[in-house]
Amino acid sequence: MAPDKRWKGGFAVVKRIHVNPEWSLPELGSNPSTNREGTSPSSFAIRPEVGGRRAFSSPDTPGMPEPSGIEATDWENEKGRKPVTQLESARAGIITAEMKRVAERESHLTAEQIRAEIAAGRMIIPANRVHLGYKLDPMCIGRASTTKINANMGASPVSSGTEEELEKLHWAERWGADTIMDLSTGGQIDVCRETFIRNSRTPIGTVPIYSMIIGRKLEDLTYDVILENLEHQAKQGVDYFTLHAGVLREHLPLVKDRLIGIVSRGGSLLAKWMLIHGKQNPMYDLFEDICDIMREYDVSFSLGDGLRPGGLADASDAAQLAELETLGELTQRAWAKGVQVMIEGPGHVPFDQIEFNMKLERRLCHGAPFYVLGPLVTDIFPGYDHITSCIGATAAAYHGASMLCYVTPKEHLGLPKKDDVKQGCVAYKIAAHAADIALGIPGSRDQDDELTKARAALNWKKHFELSFDPDTAKAYHDEDLDVDTDFCAMCGHDWCSVRISKEIVEFASGKADGFQREGGQAVRTSALSTEQQEILERRGVLSPEEIHKLAHKGEKTACHSDLIENEGEAKEVQDGLLA
Repeated sequence: MAPDKRWKGGFAVVKRIHVNPEWSLPELGSNPSTNREGTSPSSFAIRPEVGGRRAFSSPDTPGMPEPSGIEATDWENEKGRKPVTQLESARAGIITAEMKRVAERESHLTAEQIRAEIAAGRMIIPANRVHLGYKLDPMCIGRASTTKINANMGASPVSSGTEEELEKLHWAERWGADTIMDLSTGGQIDVCRETFIRNSRTPIGTVPIYSMIIGRKLEDLTYDVILENLEHQAKQGVDYFTLHAGVLREHLPLVKDRLIGIVSRGGSLLAKWMLIHGKQNPMYDLFEDICDIMREYDVSFSLGDGLRPGGLADASDAAQLAELETLGELTQRAWAKGVQVMIEGPGHVPFDQIEFNMKLERRLCHGAPFYVLGPLVTDIFPGYDHITSCIGATAAAYHGASMLCYVTPKEHLGLPKKDDVKQGCVAYKIAAHAADIALGIPGSRDQDDELTKARAALNWKKHFELSFDPDTAKAYHDEDLDVDTDFCAMCGHDWCSVRISKEIVEFASGKADGFQREGGQAVRTSALSTEQQEILERRGVLSPEEIHKLAHKGEKTACHSDLIENEGEAKEVQDGLLA
């Protein structure tokens, strides 16, 4: 049936009579825009089930594992004991101060919803009571909340030390890291850890086995040393421990034919220990004793993936999945002891296998938050693995991962430097934010919509202010055309589609209240800040003299079309600026 057309104000207004079912939209989830801005429909994710087993979730491709029917509320707190951990408090119906703070930070969730998700084991608040006494600002990890990112750092036996790593920690917090892992393997490890805890607003995680073997041979690692070291780190205030307790002796033959064996440091150390002693993984055998230590300080488990794949050729193999199944068993044992749990995941995974990996963890580990490294979706781009991995990370978060461990450009190549930390954080904030929008988390698109309004109004100042990295945005803009005017150097005045759309009276584009450029006149943009100068210096496009000129500006002739009635004159001014 032909559409009915009516003419109004020079436009053909089309009233659709019939929609071809082949072009119908899929069932929609929630809208990521608080005010339902624009013309886009809602999210294509499923309708959220906060309080249920899917929370914010992608639709299941046919054949994907169903969620587990087990949750942490299936275990009761031990009778006669006062609730100590966030999990125990949640199961007792108590809303803690930390849950209230998390609800303030997660504006789409109430404190009661936070409590219920923690009680079910689908969310954790990694907040050691000792660290709460310093600067820690409580946060949560779980698929009902926004996607979080972690940044790794730590002193190395080859390079870097405590002061440099502390600078990186504050740099990572500036660029959006939600948690920090201290992976120190050299230098003053204990001092570095203590310094991180006393100076960080974000939760601190560690891999305790690293410090357990400093100053001793691996074969001399005993049960007593393990427990003493864990208690020491808990007393210091570490918020979560990565423990590779799921690597069992029975799993080791499954690694034999891998292209790259065991790539987890903790996993490889424990595998060697088991082969030397002919015994089971000590972390597995001591698990209940470890739980007792962690419960006392409310340290969360980050159950490590010691058999994660180190290349695409080993992804989703028998070793990886056997360990994942064991992690599901350990999750239940931790919940029984009142300890919070999240699960660590791969690694290197072909793009087509990511959804399966996420939803298998949801099944085998009973909805415990999944914390994944990447995954990288190709192996041939060393130096660019922050990109290869954030592609996989976006898919992982959309399909169920709750936290993404960043990868920097130095992955596989060396210890990250300060700028590598920034690049890793930015890449992973992109991944996390993109996934939140796709999942339809309420309010997740609001800043995007505000920036779109500024862009439509050609309000460069507001455009920069609303961007995640204003310094880089402004520096890149001014590199070509340091004028706040109604076009940029990409298209110029005559070809600027955004300017043309704004000038069409019938279009809403560029006319939002509060987004018009002040005075509507072209003005020289403000002088570059020191950081913006450094950005352009690293790019190497402009000469030092040109950058100096941008940092020390005088007045410049206005070229905005609002000021110049004659389009030919406007073009002449533009050509002169770009010459």
